[in-house]
Amino acid sequence: MLLQRPFRVTFPFLICILLVSYMVEVLSVTVHCTVASRFTHTVMTSTALNKANSSQEIFFEVDLPKTAFITNFSMEIEGQIYVGVVNEKEQAKKQYEKAVSSGRTAGLVKASGRKMEKFSVSVNIAAESNVTFILTYEELLQRKFGKYEILTRINPKQLVENFQIVADIYEPQGIAFVDAHATFLSNELLPLVEKTVTDNKAHISFSPTLDQQRKCPECDGSLINGDFIIKYDVKRIVNGYFVHFFAPPDLPRIRKNVVFVIDRSGSMAGPKMIQTRVAMESILSDVHPDDYFGIILFDSSIEPWKQSLTKATEENVDEAIKFVRQIYPRGTTNINDSVMKAIHMLQDDRRNKKLPERSVDMIILLTDGMPNEGGNLQRIQQNVCEAIGGNMTLFCLGFGDDVDYSFLDVMAKQNNGVARRIYEASDATLQLQGFYDEVASPLLSAVDLRYPDNAVDSLTPHHFSQLFNGSEIVVAGRLSENDMDNFLVEVFANGVGEGQVIQCQLWLEWISKTTLLWVYILNLGARLSEFFVLFPLTSKSGPAEKKSNATAKALEMSLKYSFVTPLTSMVVTKPETEDGPSGPLIADKLTEGRTAGEAGRRTQLSLDGDPHFMIELPEREDALCFNINDSPGTIFNLVKDPSIGLLVNGQTIGDKMVAPDGKVNTYFGRLGVVHHSLGVRLEVTTEYITLSQDGQKVKLLWSDPASLKGPSVDLLLTKDRSVKVTLRDSVKFVILLHKVWKMHPYHQDYLGFYTLDSHLLSPSVHGLLGQFYHGIEFEVGDQRPGEVPEKPDATMYVKGHQLNVTRGWQRDFRKDLKRGKNVPCWFIHSNGTGLIDGSAEDYIVSGLFKTV
Repeated sequence: MLLQRPFRVTFPFLICILLVSYMVEVLSVTVHCTVASRFTHTVMTSTALNKANSSQEIFFEVDLPKTAFITNFSMEIEGQIYVGVVNEKEQAKKQYEKAVSSGRTAGLVKASGRKMEKFSVSVNIAAESNVTFILTYEELLQRKFGKYEILTRINPKQLVENFQIVADIYEPQGIAFVDAHATFLSNELLPLVEKTVTDNKAHISFSPTLDQQRKCPECDGSLINGDFIIKYDVKRIVNGYFVHFFAPPDLPRIRKNVVFVIDRSGSMAGPKMIQTRVAMESILSDVHPDDYFGIILFDSSIEPWKQSLTKATEENVDEAIKFVRQIYPRGTTNINDSVMKAIHMLQDDRRNKKLPERSVDMIILLTDGMPNEGGNLQRIQQNVCEAIGGNMTLFCLGFGDDVDYSFLDVMAKQNNGVARRIYEASDATLQLQGFYDEVASPLLSAVDLRYPDNAVDSLTPHHFSQLFNGSEIVVAGRLSENDMDNFLVEVFANGVGEGQVIQCQLWLEWISKTTLLWVYILNLGARLSEFFVLFPLTSKSGPAEKKSNATAKALEMSLKYSFVTPLTSMVVTKPETEDGPSGPLIADKLTEGRTAGEAGRRTQLSLDGDPHFMIELPEREDALCFNINDSPGTIFNLVKDPSIGLLVNGQTIGDKMVAPDGKVNTYFGRLGVVHHSLGVRLEVTTEYITLSQDGQKVKLLWSDPASLKGPSVDLLLTKDRSVKVTLRDSVKFVILLHKVWKMHPYHQDYLGFYTLDSHLLSPSVHGLLGQFYHGIEFEVGDQRPGEVPEKPDATMYVKGHQLNVTRGWQRDFRKDLKRGKNVPCWFIHSNGTGLIDGSAEDYIVSGLFKTV
């Protein structure tokens, strides 16, 4: 049997194509983006060919813009097109499960959070067959720095026969300018970017041939790797269903008071800390002389530069730059107390009249870690929101991939700000500087757009906390009277003079689908923001009723316009054919930071050999390992999930006799698994496997290959090698048998245990392994030489502890049972003390199927 390996395609606005199997060829990749009145309609199409003589698994993965809505997904297999239908989430899930259970190919497209970052599908394609994926989504472009931007990140990692990016822009009020460029463009590739611009239309295309994609004439590697960027702006106006773009020119900036809250915990060590210092030097140099600023450093302790804000004079800025040059990483991450300190500093200075009366207050938080002091995440969000009380703005910058971005995003939105991820790369300093530039020049605060009474309806949100230089405010709605040619809109805001009102002229056009979707998009976005951001902090009946209303309205709009949102899902079903049912199609919409193959990217836990335990964290590309030294015969609880009735225990064995060096090695020689809800009991030893279910008992020897399928459990035994166990709607794991030469003077056979899929375990799961199933946050810094040159020591901050750890490796035997694969990991000494909850003795139980 040919090993099936995945082929992955990732599309805009982030495109990355990874061909893992040479037997699968990408025939084409096409991206066509149509823009009308800043509303984008993007169709992404890819065709792949399975050249093998057996079926291959192919992945289609898309990174969508954060504000985009999927409107269609279809696939073409063997000349047949299968189209997704948007349903309410639970109804879609039932339809998907029904299709899969009947053996048909089905795909479930769902949004598992507000971010809507990922969309993924995997499907088995028959030998020498094609599959074409077509994904459509729509998005409202946002204006920044006086322009709109369409970004396509390209990294094919191979040559593609038919590769094309096309954008068609139509702006009825006229196009001010269009620019198209790419980071990877050489002098030879520059002419391939074709651009045609008229008064209100623009056409941009990029379509390199195979030879033009090559790094060199004889190379197979692709030269195309980077960002393809289209920027444009429009000449301002609107429609009959109307859209109002508010970006008044020539407004004077208003003064700001900003406190920079900077993470200096141990995980900031290295390039991140260096780039932060460089960025802060540049940012401080750009603070306007009329502004006031403060700096707070934090780890487990809080260190303000000064106890109050300081005017940005040349002398004060120079002193602050010297201060930030001395930032060095240490300690853990106390976000709660550091942000609260910034809030109190601004409040105290306001109370003592140290700040200009007509100015705006803001906090900019930069962190790369998970808060491990100051309470849980929701408590921190609630503390900050209650303390700010709507009187200042909080911006959150998450540095790197390990940060809890959703936590920062919610906290920023709750306080009239935004969050931004800063990617670990050579341009991180520019990313930090760029974000500050966006918020450095506030023009208005407390902006309220007021429309004539009884003149409009279906009005989108029209109250805004701030307007920054180079950005715009967008409001859409419908005219109550179609014969109105124009009317005035009054804008009340702080920063335009006491009692002063800005009057804005709106020019109207007749209704179009595009402007109708503007109204829909803005209203739906507002409803979803209410659902995910505002209400988690409240428990009173009033807000709960508002939440229910917002949910109902958002669901109604999602179903009416067939948009995939966090409240709906899309189902694609392939009918059964004469050839019989095909394998299930797996499709999912993932949150930010997640990738295709969700189970494969989850925390992977195992016990095998000596040291016993390993926690693999694929998203961090790192692992932790520890050992439990105890007497042979000791039984430990490994996994316990009382919510679903799952229990996994393991009993240790020792060597036949103590080796000449006096070292006593222990291994796991017996495992017991119980699932009370399913009525399943499994015992695995180095000699046999016993499965009991519903009063029936089956005993298998390792020397006898077998495959058992039941209503609650599947078991696949590979002779003298492994047994793979799948518990319905629960977990999937594999147990390995390590056979040792029978005449070996010391060692004997032992078992290894590896989890394959654990995402259905509940939050209450625990045990020596179970406590790590939902991940663990830690930070490592202060690396230094260890006792062995190739095994350095370091300091780890985890669960409020500061531990000395050593870099080593543990072997993963799943693919190579004899030699295994070395997995680098941080080894926690002293029986995992500080990493595991409590002590190792707390996990000892009295029997293989006992909980105490």
